[in-house]
Amino acid sequence: MVPARSTRERARPRCEAIGVVASTGGPAVLVELLGALPADFPVPLLVVQHIADGFAEGLVRMLDQAVALPVALARDDAPLARGAWVAPADAHLTLTRARRAKLDGDAVHGRHRPSGDLLLQSLAEVAGAGAAAVVLTGMGRDGAAGVAAIAERGGAAFAQDEASSSIWGMPRAAVEAGARALPPERIAAALVRLAGEPR
Repeated sequence: MVPARSTRERARPRCEAIGVVASTGGPAVLVELLGALPADFPVPLLVVQHIADGFAEGLVRMLDQAVALPVALARDDAPLARGAWVAPADAHLTLTRARRAKLDGDAVHGRHRPSGDLLLQSLAEVAGAGAAAVVLTGMGRDGAAGVAAIAERGGAAFAQDEASSSIWGMPRAAVEAGARALPPERIAAALVRLAGEPR
């Protein structure tokens, strides 16, 4: 007979943090993806949406009103916590080894600030196989290098499928880097399964 796991072990999900990257068409898909997650979804989601300066606060308000999951603007040095945390419009969002958010409004990395690649690469370095990536609709390749880093460490990676994407540039690059293409509702279902798997 196999001994039962302790309650503490059962409660600890395999996935420690999820990075979500989106660009053109992203806000509507974020409503769909986050709206398909339960209000008590236990794994923190760190979100990079390419958006014009001054509009991140409005995006956060819209998402928080539209979905059951708590949504807030990411704060520098805040501890990793349940809910969706959206990067400000002109600051990179990464995760430190102390499991705290780090915002950087000065560093230049590629064409975008915030950068999806920087976020996902930090999750790969900190959480390893406990990291997951989601790349949604958008132009270009942001997120692909981060997906590769997470996949190399055994983490899960998903990309929005072509049929549901406004622009299949970023998701296609993510698929080429190792992500699995799915429509948003099936990505949400996969994340729920990940959150329920014990480490």
